[in-house]
Amino acid sequence: MNRKYLKFEIDLDFLLIAITSPLKDYRLCYLVNKFLNLNFVKIGDLSVEIHPGTEPVLFSRYQYNTEPGDTDFYFIANKGTEGHLLPEMPRADYFLLIKNYMDEKDFDGLLSGLNKIPEIVAAVKIDPKKVKSRENLLF
Repeated sequence: MNRKYLKFEIDLDFLLIAITSPLKDYRLCYLVNKFLNLNFVKIGDLSVEIHPGTEPVLFSRYQYNTEPGDTDFYFIANKGTEGHLLPEMPRADYFLLIKNYMDEKDFDGLLSGLNKIPEIVAAVKIDPKKVKSRENLLF
């Protein structure tokens, strides 16, 4: 009997920045808004089922849209009510997820701007394809 295998690939059409900072999420978003002229606004927490069969873990989330249909920015806490959004990156405190199109030059400027904020210890680009639990970032 012939067997056919279905290969499923997740569409990872977003950019990801890991941010390390000792500040609370609301305070850090305020500084990012102030220094980079963005306008992050708190939206509903991201609910992720980390372990199958258990209650979902909640992660703080902020959003900024440039224009309808343009680039969407999401500022997400890595530490939730009971665990990490990306367990393989426990030292990252937050993630900046950028959906839709963003020019490489603009992205480099954003990354450079984040690293200039004194309260941010480090902000680095992460390749989403190399993250094991990347499904947690799909919403």
